[in-house]
Amino acid sequence: MHPDNDLPKLASCTTCRFVEDKSNYWTAVMYFQHQNGSYSRVPQMANHNTGPGLQSGGMTVYYFQPNGGIPFTTFPKGFRMIVGNPMKRRNDIPSGDTAAKAVTFRCFTANDVGAGTPGDAPDTFEFPRNPCSYGIRSNIYFPQCWDGINIDSPDHASHVAHPIGGIFSTRCPSTHPVRVPLLFIEIVWDTRPFNDRSLWPRDGSQPFVFSMGDPTGYGQHADYVFGWEGDSLERAMRQCTGGDGIPWKCPALTVQDTDAMNNCRLPNQVPEVVEGRVLPTLPGCNPIQRGPAPATMVANCNAPSTTTNAPMPTEPPVAVNPPWTVCHSGPGPNNVPIVPNCSEFPGFTGAAVAEPTAPPAIITGV
Repeated sequence: MHPDNDLPKLASCTTCRFVEDKSNYWTAVMYFQHQNGSYSRVPQMANHNTGPGLQSGGMTVYYFQPNGGIPFTTFPKGFRMIVGNPMKRRNDIPSGDTAAKAVTFRCFTANDVGAGTPGDAPDTFEFPRNPCSYGIRSNIYFPQCWDGINIDSPDHASHVAHPIGGIFSTRCPSTHPVRVPLLFIEIVWDTRPFNDRSLWPRDGSQPFVFSMGDPTGYGQHADYVFGWEGDSLERAMRQCTGGDGIPWKCPALTVQDTDAMNNCRLPNQVPEVVEGRVLPTLPGCNPIQRGPAPATMVANCNAPSTTTNAPMPTEPPVAVNPPWTVCHSGPGPNNVPIVPNCSEFPGFTGAAVAEPTAPPAIITGV
């Protein structure tokens, strides 16, 4: 994607709650590996407090102003960055390094649905080792310190850095002195259909892998390409400082309902089956690489690599029914400031609701 592209002008809609946000947010996809080596894609589901209406998968994106009111600048046109390393297969980051908490997992259970700062214990750098009855959440913090010059770098990471002393520290390294907003992403993976221990590997290991062939979770990563309209992000960061995260309490931006979000879709443009059935291999040329050595690229890949003009999807979007409410509908008053009221914004969704189902039948002889 060329940095001169004007994403807001190229985009006809957005899956984000704010109409002005035409940015690109990307993460690898999670798969469940069956005992015979085949794969099923793990669905995504609506996060806590994202209603009214159920989002059809996706992620929750947060922009935080720096602590202490220190000066900061919003991202310039063409800015992009990556966090995490898709080739990583072992935990070799010192525990005191800010990067040690940049990409982690939270195991949701019936008794623990998410208290505590993301990245802190008991969240883990690797995939959870036991079934998570309410699903797994990815916690992803992007770097917040910029060199102030380059909107990208050859590795898409060297022009940015994490602050010194922790995710919410106010100290940037001298090599990256310009503070930018803290961009934080949460993705909730609906692992509930795969919680039956009899489906898990017989050697006692956990069964989830990322689409680039990572069975450890250490290779979790995410990409960001800035695409907000005009100065809309700048205005929002200066004006919307309430801290409750409820979108319609930010008057600087335009809010759309869940129907509009769910119906902003594109077809799969690479002619390869990636979901909807049990797959004999991971998409692309991505064999499982367990490490601890870094993963390597596969030579002479023969997987599809060109896009096609696929027709737009005509089937209605489907939303997974999460094990929690996404807004407050009563009874009684809402005493939690960060929980939106279901009646506050017209967010009724036309997406069909899919209850979690057991994984497809295991294919033998693959």
